[in-house]
Parts: sequence; C-alpha cells; structure tokens
Amino acid sequence: MMRYLTATAVAFLAIFAATGCNDYGNTFQANTGAFLQFVSPSNVTAGGPDLTLTLTGNGFVVQTIVTWNQKNLKTCVVTTTAANVCAPPSDTGNIVSVTAVVPAALTATPGTAFVQTVQPHSGAGTNGLSNPLAFVVFPPPNPVPTITSISPNSAAAGSAALPLTITGTNFLLTSDPTGGSQVFWNTATQTTLTPTSITATQIQVTVPATLLTTSSTATVTVNNLPLPIPKGCQINCTGHGGGGTSNGETFTIGTGGNSANTSASQLEEETPAVSLDGRYVAYTASESGHAQIFARDTCQGADRSCQPRTILVSSAPDGTAPGDDSHSPSMSSDGRYVAFSSAASTLVAETGASTIPGAGRQVYLRDTCFGVSGSCTPSTQLISTDPNGSLLGTEGLLPSLSASGRFVAFLAVTKSQSTSAQTGKSSAGVTNSGYRQIFVRDTCLGTADCTPKTTRISLEPGDAPGTGSGKPAGPAISGSANHVALAGGTTATLFTRSVAVDDDVFLALTKSQQ
Repeated sequence: MMRYLTATAVAFLAIFAATGCNDYGNTFQANTGAFLQFVSPSNVTAGGPDLTLTLTGNGFVVQTIVTWNQKNLKTCVVTTTAANVCAPPSDTGNIVSVTAVVPAALTATPGTAFVQTVQPHSGAGTNGLSNPLAFVVFPPPNPVPTITSISPNSAAAGSAALPLTITGTNFLLTSDPTGGSQVFWNTATQTTLTPTSITATQIQVTVPATLLTTSSTATVTVNNLPLPIPKGCQINCTGHGGGGTSNGETFTIGTGGNSANTSASQLEEETPAVSLDGRYVAYTASESGHAQIFARDTCQGADRSCQPRTILVSSAPDGTAPGDDSHSPSMSSDGRYVAFSSAASTLVAETGASTIPGAGRQVYLRDTCFGVSGSCTPSTQLISTDPNGSLLGTEGLLPSLSASGRFVAFLAVTKSQSTSAQTGKSSAGVTNSGYRQIFVRDTCLGTADCTPKTTRISLEPGDAPGTGSGKPAGPAISGSANHVALAGGTTATLFTRSVAVDDDVFLALTKSQQ
C-alpha cells in the first residue's frame, strides 16, 4: 500500500510540472520551437548604439520572431528565394539567416538579458519557443589611471612615516565594485600602500618608515583593477573589465649628503609666485634629484567644470623634465606667463653652444597657456640674450616679470676675474662674487611691429667681495615695467636715473621713463 501511494505521488508531480503555464500562456514547459546554438555578438558594453544580432541554430521558419527578455524585436529572415532582403511570411525558400535589431535603450543599462525565438505553433504540446541564450550587457570598462606628479618625491633615509599625495587622472573611488585604485611602491619587491582618501584626481597615502630606511629609489604607480565578470556570462566573458597600471613616478630616498636632499633643503627658501586673482601658483619643487618649476591651477574662482592640475614649467620641448636645476619663478598677473632661471640647456629647441650667452644659469619665459580659451601651445623662450653680445659669458638670475608678461627684469652675473672694476689692478687674495648688472628684456608679447630687445639699466657693474652666503639680490619690476627696485649696494651702484630708498635699496627708472 505504501509503495502505491509513493508511485501515485510521483506521477502527480510529473503531471503538474508538465501542465504548468509559462510566460506565453502555453500549457507545456518544454520548448518545441527552434534550437539556438549561439548568438553573435553574445555581449556588448552598455551605452552603445542599436545592435544587430545574428542567430545560429536549427528549426527556424520564415515567421520566426526574435525576442529580448520576451519582448519582440524587429526580425529579418533571409531565404534562398529572397536573397539579401527580409522574406515575406508566405516565402517558401530555405532559411539562410536570422537577424534582429536590439534598440540602444535595451542595452543602456548593464545586466543579463535572454535572447529567444518564437514561431507559429498549433496542437497540444507545442509552444513555438526556442531555448533561451544569455546575453550580457557589460558596464563601461574601468579606465587606465595616469600620474602627473607626486609630492613629496624625496626623503632622507631614516625618515618617519611620510604622507604622500599622488595627483593624476582616472583614479577610482572606493565605491567602485573593485574597491578603488591601488597604489604600489615598487623597489626590488612591490608593496601595496593603502589610500587614506581618493578622488578622481588625487590619492593620499602614507609611506611607512620601514620603506624609508636606506638610500634607494622607488617607483610609485597606481593600478585600476578590471570590473568583475557579470553573473550569467558564459561566452567571451574576459577582456571587458578595463583597468590597468599607470605610468611610474620616481621617489628618491637619500642620506644627508644626497643630491636630492641637498636640492630639497635649498628649496625651502624658494618663494612661490601667484597670479593676481590667486588662481594660479608657480613654485619650485624637487623632482628626480633636481629643482624644477611647476605651476598649479587651483581652480579658485572658476566654474565647477574646472579640474585642478599641475604642469611642469621648466620643461624641455618634448615635455620631459631637464636634468639640471631651475629656480626663482615669477608669474604674470593673469598666471599665463612664468619667468625663471635654469641651468638646463635643453629648454628651447634652438638652444646650443652658439645661442647660450654663457655657461651656467639663464633666464627663460614659459607660456603655460593658462586661461587661454582658444588654441594655444605651451612654449619657452630664452630671455637672457641680446644681439650685441652684452650678455656673453654671463649667468642670468632672479627674473622679475611685469604684469602683462611682456617685460622681464633680471640680474646678469659675470664671473669675477679678480680685478678691480675701478682700477683694473689685481685684487689677489680677495674672493669676489662676480660683476653684476641689471637688464630688462622687452619680449614684445601682445604687441605688433615690435622687435624684442634687451636693455641694460645699470651703467656700472658691482663686484662684491664674498660674504659667505654668496646669494645675490635680484631686481623687482613694477607691474607697468616703468620702475625696477633692487637691494644691495654692491649689485649695481650707478643708474642713468634712480631714487635712493634706503642705504642699500634703489628704485631705478627703465629706459622708457628716462
């Protein structure tokens, strides 16, 4: 009796399963239409245009309709008697292909859909449905990050744990399905640094003291993981997640005598320059063991579309950082132009032995293109030069830029020959810091029918005994470029016209005001 009841129960369940209704209102669950082998493509990235699917399988008829999550799609069946056109329902040719158009709205959102076909059917036990195939709509892939700068980029060996700021683009927030961007500290081995905060353009991490114990270099990179494979994906599931590793930025760890740290200590007294509205800032920072000039667009006062960014001002024509030091930035009032001095000889394409006025540092002017809405290409020009040879054998130092960026005042220093500027007699045993003169360069920026020229406004060079610091004073030009102020009685003690401000401070008139 018990065996009979068990057999009856199994039979009842089988009948119930066979007569259950599906979404089309049919009375049988088994699909009796075409058999789908695969659909091409089998996946797509969300947000694309309309998509044409091609179905491969057996059992198609002319009246076959392709569905997307049980919604009918515009279907085209091509036959041997209706080549290259969609066959009419009455066509009797053999099936060549079955295609359907998926509107862009159906693939705008990531997820898994099911492609199926339905065709006319009659009689008990038929429903005209094919087997369903999963179709995956992938989310947009994660981008590859880029690093524009790290700050700081050097530290003394044995330093304590150090906060590090990484600036760049395409950083992923922690809300990303992958958990956000990763920061790698690469030496002989790779160490993962855990971010303390992440935005799309900046990452904050802490470098532990254990990574700063000995002199070495490390490469800092940012990595974005690919998005995980969506659930339900079965064919061509990899390669859609994106992600990747950024370029690397070098971090130098040195001893007290290391050149990178020596440069860093010298930079503490560098004075930054700021635009009139405070939005742009030019400053000196150490990179790869050399002092470089950078400019930062803080986006202060700009609209919300502005993204803060930092650019390299002391840049070679190919965009790379030169292998020598740059100092003393001075910025125009609108932040577009930055003057600076540099010992690098690769900042302008035409610079060579025949064009550099003298060995050592020279003054340059960089057009950053900040604030320019139209077409503009950043460029650099040599300032401490003139066609008359007055600057041959000199070093150009401590530039000061007028408000418009057109005029640049700077200090020119000629190495002392250990002779008296007044008597011409030898002054053996006295260490002099060099002959010093003040020049003003008219670059002709913003003007027409103008020839760039360099004018000396000091008539008698100063030749100062060494004071131990060896740091000369530079000029300060007014916004209109009509006046130049300078400190130090030994810098240039005679002008065509000047006003004494103090015993060691003078206000000189430029040639245009004399």
